[in-house]
Amino acid sequence: MADSKQKEQRAWIWTVIRPLMPMYREVIISSLFINILALAVPVFTMQVYDRVIFTAGLTTLQGLGIGMMVALGFDFFLRQTRSRIMQRAALRIDVNVGQKIFNKVMALPLSELEGKQAAFWHALFRDVDTVRNTLSGPSALLLVDLPFALLFLGLIIVIAAPVAWVQAIILPTFVFLAWRSATDLGASAAAEKESGYGRDVMLAELIAGRTTVKALALDDDLRPLWESKQAETIKKSVQRGAKADTYQNWGAELATFSTVAMTTVGALAIIDLSLTMGALISANMLTGRILGPFNQLVGSWRNFSSYLAALERLGDVLAMPQERQAVTIKLDRPHGEITLDQVSYNYGPGTPKVLDAVRLHIEPGKLIAIVGANGSGKTTLMKVVQGLYKPTSGRVLLDGADINQFTRREMASWVGYVPQDAFLFSTTIRDNIIKGHPEATDADIVAAAKLSGLHAFVIDYPDGYGTNIGEGGRTLSGGLRQRLTITRALLGDPPILILDEPSSNLDRDGEQELVGTLKSLAVDHTVIVISHSPSLLSSCDLVLVMQRGRVVRSGRPDDVLPPQMLTRPLVATPLPGWRCPRRRSQRQP
Repeated sequence: MADSKQKEQRAWIWTVIRPLMPMYREVIISSLFINILALAVPVFTMQVYDRVIFTAGLTTLQGLGIGMMVALGFDFFLRQTRSRIMQRAALRIDVNVGQKIFNKVMALPLSELEGKQAAFWHALFRDVDTVRNTLSGPSALLLVDLPFALLFLGLIIVIAAPVAWVQAIILPTFVFLAWRSATDLGASAAAEKESGYGRDVMLAELIAGRTTVKALALDDDLRPLWESKQAETIKKSVQRGAKADTYQNWGAELATFSTVAMTTVGALAIIDLSLTMGALISANMLTGRILGPFNQLVGSWRNFSSYLAALERLGDVLAMPQERQAVTIKLDRPHGEITLDQVSYNYGPGTPKVLDAVRLHIEPGKLIAIVGANGSGKTTLMKVVQGLYKPTSGRVLLDGADINQFTRREMASWVGYVPQDAFLFSTTIRDNIIKGHPEATDADIVAAAKLSGLHAFVIDYPDGYGTNIGEGGRTLSGGLRQRLTITRALLGDPPILILDEPSSNLDRDGEQELVGTLKSLAVDHTVIVISHSPSLLSSCDLVLVMQRGRVVRSGRPDDVLPPQMLTRPLVATPLPGWRCPRRRSQRQP
């Protein structure tokens, strides 16, 4: 059962290899002639020792030398040709596999992407590098050269039959050593990979939370954890390296023993006049050509083990269910009517329901607010409405049509989304705005920026919309990042707008501008906000109150919300019993 599963996980690679078969055939043909030409050196050596030296045949030496120069030139040409073919194969593999994995990752549902840590997805593209290097690097050439060992063994039998039986014993020993190294190093390489993955996960978290780490001076708290994971990674690496060195050393000793055994047996054969000195030297040279690839194979099993593990991981990802990529018929732009029919959602089997049989109908042309305590299911509900999460049970309808029939691109063009945590790319303001709408004109960009209030700030910059905002928009204030994400959601005029705490980083004036913008948009759009802003809540047409995954109340703000949620205090009031602690230097002795 396990073997059949592994075969299924690795079967996808044949869709990549099959178009490259003409290239690989050229490589095999080139390797055939390269290995045939490799016979020239032992034959040349045997002829020099047996015919030239003892007979002083300078003319023969001259002819042999000219022939060898031609053979070496042809050998160089073939090797160069083979290298260029492998480079083209590497490029094709890199493009095909990389594109296949990128497209697959982009097509996966959000729940699948969130189900694994960021380090897992980073590691996928290192696996792509592993596949490329194995199929187009020294490992691939090693496998091509291995069968030619039989050719060299056959020549030893022809020119030095008395010593050929030594190789008949040594060669199976090398095969056994290679097999043992594959079994042993495969498990060690997997353990090393696993420990390295745990370290990479922590490193990704440190980088993502570097502001918090620095602000709270967490280095002393995190250092023991980092040292523990790093020590475990080093330990596994040392263990794997020690085993690999052991097998390589055994291979080297076996190769040396082969030379000693060949020379000893050959010397006895020369004394017995059944073998010439040139034949013995040539046989030793051919032995090196035979055992060289097998010795490399002993040390290369880590690469092959990593390759097989990479195929399985990539195969698992390629087998994941993905979102719909094409539609049977293209529908018109929806009006924005949303219906939830007994929608439930939980993050996995056996986990509590985050949404519990939610029934909801939202007419277009409304400004709706969703409120509730943390963990009540507000954000999850909005992700289900967008189609980012597929309901565990129930249906979501858009203008009466089940959203499961729509592609992610269609849903993204119909639903503008402003997340609570603004995510921006390390590029210009303009490039961030048009993400998802590359066809947008300058007039479209400026119109959306004016609606969000971004335009008034951007025109003050020396580079205007061409200003680079740095990683994650770090050169912008929180309010401007918020306005930029709102601008991006407004671009393309989607019939539905969903905003998660859109005023959290805005000042009083910015919040009032946003309220006015949303009220004007709600005339012919469906606008849904998750917010606890009193001014925004009091301006809504409908408020939905969520509790434990259910909509427990709905109606006009004055009817469903307590008065304190609809008024903004002018002066902050300290919590009961709270006192501002005096500095140590101010305390009385």
